[in-house]
Amino acid sequence: MRRSTPGWLSDAVIYQIYPQSFADSDGDGVGDLRGVLGRLDYLSWLGITVIWFNPLFASPFGDAGYDVSDYLTIAPRYGTEADLVALVEAARERGIRVMLDLVPGHTSDQHAWFRASAADPYDDRYIWSPTRPSEEWVPSPGARPGFYLPNFYPVQPALNFGYARTHPDEPWRSPVNAPGPAANRAALRQIMAHWLDLGVSGFRVDMAFSLVKDDPGRLETARLWGELRAWIDTEYPGRALLAEWGDPKTAVPAGFHADFFLHAVGDVFRSLWGNAEGSHRPEWGTQPCFFDAAGRGSPSRFLAAWEEARGAIDGAGHVALPTANHDFSRLVCGSRTASMVAPAFAFLLTWPSLPTVYYGDEIGMRYLPGLPDKEGSQCGPEARQGSRTPMQWDSSANAGFSTAPAEALYLPVDPDPARPTVAAQQADPASLLHQVRALIAARRTTPALGAAGSLRVLHAGYPLVYLRGGTHLVVVNPSQGTVTAPLPPDLDLSRARCLIGGDGVKLVPGEVTADGFAYGVFQVSGA
Repeated sequence: MRRSTPGWLSDAVIYQIYPQSFADSDGDGVGDLRGVLGRLDYLSWLGITVIWFNPLFASPFGDAGYDVSDYLTIAPRYGTEADLVALVEAARERGIRVMLDLVPGHTSDQHAWFRASAADPYDDRYIWSPTRPSEEWVPSPGARPGFYLPNFYPVQPALNFGYARTHPDEPWRSPVNAPGPAANRAALRQIMAHWLDLGVSGFRVDMAFSLVKDDPGRLETARLWGELRAWIDTEYPGRALLAEWGDPKTAVPAGFHADFFLHAVGDVFRSLWGNAEGSHRPEWGTQPCFFDAAGRGSPSRFLAAWEEARGAIDGAGHVALPTANHDFSRLVCGSRTASMVAPAFAFLLTWPSLPTVYYGDEIGMRYLPGLPDKEGSQCGPEARQGSRTPMQWDSSANAGFSTAPAEALYLPVDPDPARPTVAAQQADPASLLHQVRALIAARRTTPALGAAGSLRVLHAGYPLVYLRGGTHLVVVNPSQGTVTAPLPPDLDLSRARCLIGGDGVKLVPGEVTADGFAYGVFQVSGA
Protein backbone atom coordinates (compact mmCIF):
# COMPACT_ATOMS: atom_id res chain seq x y z
CA MET A 1 0.00 0.00 0.00
CA ARG A 2 1.32 3.42 -0.96
CA ARG A 3 1.99 5.64 2.06
CA SER A 4 0.64 9.16 2.15
CA THR A 5 2.41 12.28 3.40
CA PRO A 6 0.64 15.02 5.39
CA GLY A 7 -0.07 18.06 3.30
CA TRP A 8 1.32 20.36 5.96
CA LEU A 9 4.71 18.66 5.66
CA SER A 10 4.77 18.94 1.88
CA ASP A 11 4.27 22.69 2.24
CA ALA A 12 6.63 23.08 5.21
CA VAL A 13 9.43 25.52 5.81
CA ILE A 14 11.25 24.05 8.80
CA TYR A 15 13.26 26.02 11.35
CA GLN A 16 15.74 24.15 13.56
CA ILE A 17 16.13 25.54 17.07
CA TYR A 18 19.09 24.57 19.23
CA PRO A 19 17.30 25.33 22.50
CA GLN A 20 20.33 26.17 24.64
CA SER A 21 21.20 29.02 22.31
CA PHE A 22 18.01 30.46 20.86
CA ALA A 23 16.25 32.65 23.44
CA ASP A 24 16.77 33.08 27.19
CA SER A 25 13.73 34.26 29.18
CA ASP A 26 15.13 34.20 32.73
CA GLY A 27 18.66 35.57 32.44
CA ASP A 28 20.51 32.40 33.42
CA GLY A 29 22.46 32.39 30.17
CA VAL A 30 20.75 29.31 28.73
CA GLY A 31 17.90 29.35 26.24
CA ASP A 32 14.52 27.98 27.30
CA LEU A 33 10.99 27.28 26.11
CA ARG A 34 9.54 30.52 27.44
CA GLY A 35 12.23 32.32 25.49
CA VAL A 36 11.07 30.61 22.30
CA LEU A 37 7.47 31.45 23.16
CA GLY A 38 8.46 35.10 23.25
CA ARG A 39 9.97 34.85 19.77
CA LEU A 40 7.10 33.10 17.98
CA ASP A 41 5.95 36.33 16.37
CA TYR A 42 9.37 36.64 14.75
CA LEU A 43 9.14 33.12 13.33
CA SER A 44 5.61 33.79 12.12
CA TRP A 45 6.77 37.04 10.48
CA LEU A 46 9.57 35.13 8.76
CA GLY A 47 7.10 32.60 7.36
CA ILE A 48 8.20 29.49 9.25
CA THR A 49 5.60 26.69 9.42
CA VAL A 50 7.45 24.04 11.48
CA ILE A 51 9.82 24.30 14.45
CA TRP A 52 12.14 21.38 15.05
CA PHE A 53 13.80 21.37 18.46
CA ASN A 54 17.04 19.63 19.29
CA PRO A 55 16.48 17.37 22.35
CA LEU A 56 14.47 18.92 25.17
CA PHE A 57 14.45 15.90 27.48
CA ALA A 58 16.10 15.52 30.87
CA SER A 59 19.82 14.88 30.50
CA PRO A 60 23.17 15.30 32.24
CA PHE A 61 24.24 17.04 28.99
CA GLY A 62 27.34 15.04 28.29
CA ASP A 63 26.38 15.38 24.63
CA ALA A 64 24.19 18.48 24.61
CA GLY A 65 21.02 16.56 25.44
CA TYR A 66 21.58 13.62 23.11
CA ASP A 67 22.29 11.61 26.25
CA VAL A 68 18.74 11.31 27.57
CA SER A 69 18.14 10.38 31.21
CA ASP A 70 14.32 10.62 31.08
CA TYR A 71 12.36 10.69 27.82
CA LEU A 72 9.12 11.76 29.53
CA THR A 73 10.46 14.85 31.33
CA ILE A 74 11.50 18.24 29.97
CA ALA A 75 15.01 19.23 31.06
CA PRO A 76 14.61 21.74 33.91
CA ARG A 77 16.97 24.18 32.19
CA TYR A 78 14.32 24.54 29.45
CA GLY A 79 11.23 24.67 31.66
CA THR A 80 8.38 22.26 32.19
CA GLU A 81 5.96 20.10 30.26
CA ALA A 82 3.38 22.83 30.78
CA ASP A 83 5.76 25.29 29.09
CA LEU A 84 6.01 23.01 26.08
CA VAL A 85 2.23 22.62 25.88
CA ALA A 86 1.80 26.40 26.06
CA LEU A 87 4.39 26.80 23.30
CA VAL A 88 2.72 24.19 21.08
CA GLU A 89 -0.66 25.88 21.48
CA ALA A 90 0.70 29.38 20.87
CA ALA A 91 2.60 28.18 17.81
CA ARG A 92 -0.53 26.50 16.44
CA GLU A 93 -2.39 29.80 16.71
CA ARG A 94 0.24 31.23 14.39
CA GLY A 95 0.12 28.35 11.91
CA ILE A 96 3.34 26.81 13.20
CA ARG A 97 3.77 23.16 14.17
CA VAL A 98 6.30 21.79 16.65
CA MET A 99 8.44 18.69 16.17
CA LEU A 100 10.77 17.17 18.78
CA ASP A 101 14.09 15.40 18.45
CA LEU A 102 13.81 11.73 19.39
CA VAL A 103 16.96 9.83 20.40
CA PRO A 104 15.96 6.15 20.12
CA GLY A 105 19.30 4.37 19.76
CA HIS A 106 20.90 5.13 23.11
CA THR A 107 20.29 6.74 26.48
CA SER A 108 22.44 8.45 29.06
CA ASP A 109 24.36 6.18 31.39
CA GLN A 110 22.32 7.97 34.08
CA HIS A 111 19.00 6.67 32.73
CA ALA A 112 17.09 4.42 35.15
CA TRP A 113 16.94 1.71 32.48
CA PHE A 114 20.69 1.58 32.25
CA ARG A 115 21.26 1.67 35.99
CA ALA A 116 18.93 -1.31 36.33
CA SER A 117 20.66 -3.12 33.50
CA ALA A 118 24.10 -2.48 35.02
CA ALA A 119 22.91 -4.22 38.20
CA ASP A 120 21.16 -7.20 36.60
CA PRO A 121 23.13 -9.76 34.56
CA TYR A 122 19.92 -10.96 32.91
CA ASP A 123 18.68 -7.57 31.69
CA ASP A 124 19.07 -7.22 27.92
CA ARG A 125 17.73 -3.70 27.34
CA TYR A 126 21.34 -2.76 26.46
CA ILE A 127 24.13 -4.64 24.71
CA TRP A 128 26.46 -6.38 27.17
CA SER A 129 29.42 -8.74 26.86
CA PRO A 130 31.24 -10.57 29.66
CA THR A 131 34.52 -9.84 27.89
CA ARG A 132 35.67 -6.78 25.96
CA PRO A 133 35.16 -7.42 22.22
CA SER A 134 36.95 -4.18 21.20
CA GLU A 135 38.24 -0.93 22.67
CA GLU A 136 34.97 0.91 22.11
CA TRP A 137 33.19 -1.24 24.71
CA VAL A 138 32.98 0.38 28.15
CA PRO A 139 33.43 -1.32 31.57
CA SER A 140 30.25 -1.80 33.57
CA PRO A 141 29.68 0.91 36.19
CA GLY A 142 27.50 -1.35 38.33
CA ALA A 143 27.47 -4.73 40.00
CA ARG A 144 27.03 -6.48 36.69
CA PRO A 145 30.39 -7.72 35.37
CA GLY A 146 31.47 -7.08 31.80
CA PHE A 147 31.27 -4.32 29.27
CA TYR A 148 28.58 -2.39 27.37
CA LEU A 149 28.48 -1.08 23.82
CA PRO A 150 28.07 2.70 23.43
CA ASN A 151 26.60 4.28 20.33
CA PHE A 152 28.70 7.42 20.38
CA TYR A 153 30.34 8.77 23.54
CA PRO A 154 30.95 6.33 26.43
CA VAL A 155 28.11 8.02 28.37
CA GLN A 156 25.65 6.90 25.65
CA PRO A 157 25.07 3.14 26.02
CA ALA A 158 23.37 1.64 23.00
CA LEU A 159 19.84 0.40 23.51
CA ASN A 160 19.45 -3.17 22.34
CA PHE A 161 17.23 -3.53 19.29
CA GLY A 162 18.93 -6.79 18.39
CA TYR A 163 21.34 -7.93 15.71
CA ALA A 164 20.25 -8.85 12.22
CA ARG A 165 22.88 -11.61 12.29
CA THR A 166 23.56 -13.64 15.42
CA HIS A 167 26.58 -15.83 16.10
CA PRO A 168 27.16 -18.49 18.79
CA ASP A 169 30.64 -17.13 19.53
CA GLU A 170 29.25 -13.65 20.24
CA PRO A 171 26.44 -14.07 22.79
CA TRP A 172 25.76 -10.36 23.02
CA ARG A 173 24.13 -10.56 19.60
CA SER A 174 20.48 -10.81 20.63
CA PRO A 175 17.97 -11.56 17.89
CA VAL A 176 15.64 -8.71 17.01
CA ASN A 177 12.71 -10.45 18.73
CA ALA A 178 14.49 -11.07 22.06
CA PRO A 179 12.85 -9.68 25.23
CA GLY A 180 15.11 -6.63 25.51
CA PRO A 181 14.64 -5.49 21.90
CA ALA A 182 10.90 -6.08 22.20
CA ALA A 183 10.76 -3.98 25.38
CA ASN A 184 12.67 -1.17 23.69
CA ARG A 185 10.32 -1.16 20.69
CA ALA A 186 7.36 -0.92 23.05
CA ALA A 187 9.05 1.89 24.96
CA LEU A 188 9.51 3.87 21.73
CA ARG A 189 5.77 3.80 21.15
CA GLN A 190 5.07 4.88 24.71
CA ILE A 191 7.50 7.79 24.46
CA MET A 192 6.18 8.96 21.11
CA ALA A 193 2.56 8.64 22.23
CA HIS A 194 3.23 10.75 25.33
CA TRP A 195 4.40 13.73 23.31
CA LEU A 196 2.02 13.26 20.39
CA ASP A 197 -0.86 13.30 22.88
CA LEU A 198 0.40 16.70 24.05
CA GLY A 199 0.11 18.11 20.55
CA VAL A 200 3.51 17.84 18.90
CA SER A 201 3.36 17.07 15.19
CA GLY A 202 6.08 14.47 14.99
CA PHE A 203 9.75 13.77 15.47
CA ARG A 204 13.12 14.14 13.85
CA VAL A 205 14.80 10.84 14.70
CA ASP A 206 18.46 10.90 15.71
CA MET A 207 20.71 8.24 14.15
CA ALA A 208 17.65 6.48 12.76
CA PHE A 209 19.81 4.03 10.80
CA SER A 210 21.63 2.73 13.86
CA LEU A 211 19.08 0.73 15.83
CA VAL A 212 19.53 -2.86 14.65
CA LYS A 213 23.21 -3.81 14.67
CA ASP A 214 25.10 -5.66 11.93
CA ASP A 215 22.18 -5.13 9.60
CA PRO A 216 23.23 -5.55 5.94
CA GLY A 217 21.17 -3.24 3.77
CA ARG A 218 19.46 -1.93 6.95
CA LEU A 219 16.66 -4.40 6.26
CA GLU A 220 15.77 -5.13 9.89
CA THR A 221 16.07 -1.46 10.79
CA ALA A 222 13.72 -0.63 7.92
CA ARG A 223 11.28 -3.27 9.14
CA LEU A 224 11.31 -1.70 12.61
CA TRP A 225 10.58 1.78 11.28
CA GLY A 226 7.98 0.46 8.88
CA GLU A 227 6.08 -1.01 11.83
CA LEU A 228 6.30 2.29 13.73
CA ARG A 229 5.15 4.22 10.67
CA ALA A 230 2.11 1.96 10.31
CA TRP A 231 1.31 2.52 13.99
CA ILE A 232 1.59 6.31 13.63
CA ASP A 233 -0.54 6.34 10.48
CA THR A 234 -3.25 4.42 12.35
CA GLU A 235 -3.10 5.99 15.81
CA TYR A 236 -1.81 9.49 14.98
CA PRO A 237 -2.69 10.27 11.36
CA GLY A 238 -1.25 13.51 10.10
CA ARG A 239 1.90 13.30 12.23
CA ALA A 240 5.35 12.93 10.68
CA LEU A 241 8.71 11.23 11.12
CA LEU A 242 11.88 12.84 9.76
CA ALA A 243 15.04 10.76 9.72
CA GLU A 244 18.63 11.49 10.52
CA TRP A 245 19.71 8.76 8.14
CA GLY A 246 21.49 10.70 5.40
CA ASP A 247 20.24 8.39 2.68
CA PRO A 248 16.73 9.41 1.57
CA LYS A 249 16.49 6.66 -1.04
CA THR A 250 16.67 4.13 1.80
CA ALA A 251 15.08 5.98 4.73
CA VAL A 252 11.85 7.08 3.06
CA PRO A 253 10.93 3.65 1.67
CA ALA A 254 11.76 2.31 5.15
CA GLY A 255 8.92 4.33 6.64
CA PHE A 256 10.02 7.92 7.16
CA HIS A 257 8.16 10.84 5.68
CA ALA A 258 11.45 12.54 4.86
CA ASP A 259 15.19 12.22 5.29
CA PHE A 260 18.00 14.76 5.13
CA PHE A 261 21.02 14.84 2.90
CA LEU A 262 23.71 15.06 5.60
CA HIS A 263 27.41 15.82 5.83
CA ALA A 264 28.40 12.54 7.50
CA VAL A 265 26.96 10.24 4.81
CA GLY A 266 28.71 10.59 1.46
CA ASP A 267 29.52 13.95 -0.04
CA VAL A 268 26.14 15.01 -1.44
CA PHE A 269 25.37 17.67 1.15
CA ARG A 270 28.96 18.86 1.46
CA SER A 271 29.19 19.18 -2.33
CA LEU A 272 26.67 22.02 -2.15
CA TRP A 273 28.05 24.39 0.49
CA GLY A 274 30.61 22.55 2.59
CA ASN A 275 33.62 24.80 2.06
CA ALA A 276 35.97 22.83 4.36
CA GLU A 277 36.66 25.87 6.52
CA GLY A 278 34.67 24.98 9.62
CA SER A 279 33.74 21.78 11.39
CA HIS A 280 34.80 19.36 8.68
CA ARG A 281 36.81 16.23 9.35
CA PRO A 282 40.22 16.33 7.65
CA GLU A 283 39.49 13.11 5.76
CA TRP A 284 36.54 14.75 4.05
CA GLY A 285 38.98 16.56 1.79
CA THR A 286 38.85 20.00 0.24
CA GLN A 287 37.19 19.45 -3.15
CA PRO A 288 35.41 22.74 -3.89
CA CYS A 289 31.69 22.82 -3.25
CA PHE A 290 29.24 24.25 -5.77
CA PHE A 291 28.52 27.32 -3.64
CA ASP A 292 32.14 28.34 -4.01
CA ALA A 293 32.93 32.00 -4.60
CA ALA A 294 35.64 31.18 -7.14
CA GLY A 295 33.24 29.05 -9.16
CA ARG A 296 35.37 25.89 -8.96
CA GLY A 297 32.65 23.45 -7.98
CA SER A 298 29.87 21.58 -9.71
CA PRO A 299 26.27 20.64 -8.85
CA SER A 300 26.67 17.27 -10.57
CA ARG A 301 27.12 15.18 -7.39
CA PHE A 302 24.07 16.70 -5.80
CA LEU A 303 21.93 16.42 -8.93
CA ALA A 304 22.82 12.76 -9.44
CA ALA A 305 21.98 11.88 -5.83
CA TRP A 306 18.80 13.93 -6.04
CA GLU A 307 17.55 12.04 -9.08
CA GLU A 308 18.41 8.70 -7.48
CA ALA A 309 16.59 9.60 -4.26
CA ARG A 310 13.51 10.97 -5.97
CA GLY A 311 13.27 7.86 -8.13
CA ALA A 312 13.37 5.60 -5.07
CA ILE A 313 10.92 7.74 -3.09
CA ASP A 314 8.51 7.94 -6.05
CA GLY A 315 6.35 10.67 -4.55
CA ALA A 316 5.79 8.91 -1.21
CA GLY A 317 7.93 11.29 0.83
CA HIS A 318 10.53 14.00 0.66
CA VAL A 319 14.22 14.84 0.68
CA ALA A 320 14.97 17.46 3.31
CA LEU A 321 17.76 19.96 2.69
CA PRO A 322 19.21 22.09 5.52
CA THR A 323 21.25 25.28 5.43
CA ALA A 324 23.38 23.78 8.23
CA ASN A 325 22.78 22.06 11.57
CA HIS A 326 24.15 21.66 15.07
CA ASP A 327 26.83 19.26 13.77
CA PHE A 328 27.87 21.07 10.58
CA SER A 329 29.28 24.48 9.73
CA ARG A 330 26.94 27.37 9.06
CA LEU A 331 26.57 28.82 5.57
CA VAL A 332 28.64 31.83 6.63
CA CYS A 333 31.93 30.16 7.41
CA GLY A 334 35.57 31.09 6.84
CA SER A 335 35.99 33.05 3.63
CA ARG A 336 32.28 32.88 2.80
CA THR A 337 30.62 36.05 4.06
CA ALA A 338 27.00 36.96 4.67
CA SER A 339 26.98 38.97 1.43
CA MET A 340 27.52 35.73 -0.52
CA VAL A 341 24.77 33.48 0.82
CA ALA A 342 21.54 34.90 -0.60
CA PRO A 343 21.89 32.61 -3.68
CA ALA A 344 22.05 29.61 -1.33
CA PHE A 345 18.69 30.59 0.15
CA ALA A 346 17.28 31.19 -3.34
CA PHE A 347 18.26 27.64 -4.25
CA LEU A 348 17.06 26.13 -0.95
CA LEU A 349 13.64 27.78 -1.14
CA THR A 350 12.92 27.10 -4.81
CA TRP A 351 14.16 23.51 -5.01
CA PRO A 352 11.53 20.73 -4.60
CA SER A 353 12.90 19.55 -1.26
CA LEU A 354 11.87 20.30 2.32
CA PRO A 355 13.84 23.46 3.21
CA THR A 356 15.25 23.57 6.73
CA VAL A 357 16.75 26.78 8.09
CA TYR A 358 19.18 26.43 10.98
CA TYR A 359 18.51 29.20 13.50
CA GLY A 360 20.49 32.34 12.76
CA ASP A 361 21.43 31.41 9.20
CA GLU A 362 18.67 33.71 7.98
CA ILE A 363 20.61 36.70 9.31
CA GLY A 364 24.02 35.43 8.26
CA MET A 365 25.32 34.32 11.66
CA ARG A 366 28.79 32.92 11.12
CA TYR A 367 30.53 29.79 12.24
CA LEU A 368 32.96 30.79 15.01
CA PRO A 369 36.24 28.86 15.14
CA GLY A 370 38.39 28.32 18.19
CA LEU A 371 35.66 28.07 20.82
CA PRO A 372 35.97 25.87 23.92
CA ASP A 373 34.31 22.50 24.18
CA LYS A 374 30.83 22.74 25.71
CA GLU A 375 28.75 19.71 26.62
CA GLY A 376 30.48 17.37 24.21
CA SER A 377 30.56 19.76 21.26
CA GLN A 378 34.19 19.00 20.38
CA CYS A 379 33.97 15.63 18.62
CA GLY A 380 37.50 14.63 17.67
CA PRO A 381 38.55 17.11 14.97
CA GLU A 382 34.99 18.39 14.54
CA ALA A 383 34.48 21.66 16.44
CA ARG A 384 30.69 21.65 16.44
CA GLN A 385 30.52 24.45 19.02
CA GLY A 386 31.20 26.98 16.26
CA SER A 387 27.64 26.43 14.99
CA ARG A 388 25.96 26.54 18.42
CA THR A 389 26.45 30.13 19.54
CA PRO A 390 23.60 32.29 20.92
CA MET A 391 21.07 33.74 18.51
CA GLN A 392 22.02 37.33 17.77
CA TRP A 393 18.81 39.13 18.53
CA ASP A 394 20.34 42.55 19.10
CA SER A 395 23.68 44.31 19.47
CA SER A 396 23.99 43.92 23.23
CA ALA A 397 26.97 42.05 24.62
CA ASN A 398 24.89 38.96 25.31
CA ALA A 399 22.90 39.01 22.08
CA GLY A 400 19.52 38.96 23.74
CA PHE A 401 20.42 36.49 26.49
CA SER A 402 19.18 38.95 29.11
CA THR A 403 21.79 40.27 31.56
CA ALA A 404 23.61 37.05 32.33
CA PRO A 405 27.36 37.39 32.77
CA ALA A 406 29.34 36.25 29.75
CA GLU A 407 30.75 33.24 31.57
CA ALA A 408 27.21 31.94 32.19
CA LEU A 409 26.35 31.83 28.50
CA TYR A 410 26.15 28.48 26.88
CA LEU A 411 28.72 29.67 24.34
CA PRO A 412 30.26 33.08 23.50
CA VAL A 413 28.57 35.35 21.01
CA ASP A 414 30.32 36.62 17.90
CA PRO A 415 32.83 39.20 19.19
CA ASP A 416 32.68 41.23 15.97
CA PRO A 417 30.89 44.51 16.76
CA ALA A 418 29.52 44.45 13.19
CA ARG A 419 27.91 41.03 13.65
CA PRO A 420 24.48 40.73 12.04
CA THR A 421 21.48 40.95 14.35
CA VAL A 422 17.78 40.32 13.92
CA ALA A 423 16.92 43.82 15.09
CA ALA A 424 19.17 45.55 12.58
CA GLN A 425 18.14 43.34 9.68
CA GLN A 426 14.43 43.68 10.34
CA ALA A 427 14.95 47.43 10.06
CA ASP A 428 16.79 47.10 6.73
CA PRO A 429 14.58 46.13 3.76
CA ALA A 430 17.67 45.19 1.73
CA SER A 431 19.04 42.78 4.37
CA LEU A 432 19.58 39.06 4.00
CA LEU A 433 16.74 38.50 6.46
CA HIS A 434 14.26 40.33 4.24
CA GLN A 435 15.47 38.42 1.18
CA VAL A 436 14.95 35.12 3.01
CA ARG A 437 11.50 36.23 4.14
CA ALA A 438 10.54 37.16 0.59
CA LEU A 439 11.79 33.83 -0.76
CA ILE A 440 9.79 31.94 1.88
CA ALA A 441 6.68 33.94 1.00
CA ALA A 442 7.18 33.23 -2.69
CA ARG A 443 7.51 29.51 -2.02
CA ARG A 444 4.43 29.40 0.19
CA THR A 445 2.24 31.34 -2.26
CA THR A 446 3.49 29.78 -5.51
CA PRO A 447 2.73 26.05 -5.80
CA ALA A 448 5.16 25.68 -8.70
CA LEU A 449 8.05 26.49 -6.33
CA GLY A 450 7.03 24.00 -3.65
CA ALA A 451 7.91 20.39 -3.03
CA ALA A 452 5.29 19.09 -5.47
CA GLY A 453 6.13 21.29 -8.47
CA SER A 454 7.92 19.70 -11.42
CA LEU A 455 11.62 20.29 -12.01
CA ARG A 456 13.55 20.68 -15.24
CA VAL A 457 17.26 21.52 -14.96
CA LEU A 458 18.25 23.71 -17.89
CA HIS A 459 21.90 24.36 -17.03
CA ALA A 460 23.92 22.42 -14.44
CA GLY A 461 26.80 24.78 -13.81
CA TYR A 462 27.42 28.46 -13.20
CA PRO A 463 24.76 29.74 -13.18
CA LEU A 464 22.44 26.92 -12.11
CA VAL A 465 19.23 27.34 -14.09
CA TYR A 466 16.05 25.34 -13.67
CA LEU A 467 12.34 25.52 -14.44
CA ARG A 468 9.77 24.83 -11.72
CA GLY A 469 6.24 23.76 -12.53
CA GLY A 470 6.80 24.67 -16.15
CA THR A 471 6.11 28.29 -15.26
CA HIS A 472 8.89 29.65 -13.05
CA LEU A 473 12.50 30.05 -14.10
CA VAL A 474 15.13 30.11 -11.35
CA VAL A 475 18.66 31.43 -11.92
CA VAL A 476 21.28 31.04 -9.17
CA ASN A 477 24.91 32.16 -9.40
CA PRO A 478 26.88 31.17 -6.28
CA SER A 479 30.14 32.50 -7.73
CA GLN A 480 31.66 35.98 -7.68
CA GLY A 481 32.10 36.23 -11.45
CA THR A 482 29.61 37.11 -14.17
CA VAL A 483 28.49 33.92 -15.92
CA THR A 484 26.34 33.07 -18.92
CA ALA A 485 24.30 30.00 -19.80
CA PRO A 486 22.21 29.00 -22.83
CA LEU A 487 18.45 28.70 -22.55
CA PRO A 488 16.38 26.28 -24.62
CA PRO A 489 14.74 27.80 -27.69
CA ASP A 490 11.30 26.57 -26.55
CA LEU A 491 11.42 28.74 -23.43
CA ASP A 492 9.15 31.72 -24.07
CA LEU A 493 10.51 34.84 -22.36
CA SER A 494 8.21 37.31 -24.07
CA ARG A 495 6.14 37.83 -20.93
CA ALA A 496 8.79 37.01 -18.32
CA ARG A 497 8.18 38.75 -15.01
CA CYS A 498 10.59 38.89 -12.10
CA LEU A 499 8.99 37.47 -8.98
CA ILE A 500 11.89 37.95 -6.59
CA GLY A 501 15.55 38.94 -6.83
CA GLY A 502 16.56 39.63 -10.40
CA ASP A 503 19.17 42.32 -9.79
CA GLY A 504 22.15 41.34 -11.89
CA VAL A 505 20.26 38.70 -13.91
CA LYS A 506 19.58 39.41 -17.59
CA LEU A 507 17.30 37.24 -19.72
CA VAL A 508 17.33 37.36 -23.51
CA PRO A 509 15.99 34.75 -25.93
CA GLY A 510 18.29 31.76 -25.79
CA GLU A 511 20.57 33.07 -23.03
CA VAL A 512 20.81 34.19 -19.40
CA THR A 513 23.60 36.22 -17.80
CA ALA A 514 24.06 36.51 -14.05
CA ASP A 515 26.40 38.79 -12.14
CA GLY A 516 28.35 37.54 -9.13
CA PHE A 517 26.16 36.24 -6.27
CA ALA A 518 23.02 37.12 -8.21
CA TYR A 519 19.79 35.18 -8.33
CA GLY A 520 16.33 35.61 -9.73
CA VAL A 521 12.98 33.87 -9.87
CA PHE A 522 10.93 34.69 -12.97
CA GLN A 523 7.44 33.78 -14.03
CA VAL A 524 7.58 32.73 -17.67
CA SER A 525 5.14 31.38 -20.21
CA GLY A 526 6.47 27.85 -19.92
CA ALA A 527 8.19 25.42 -22.17
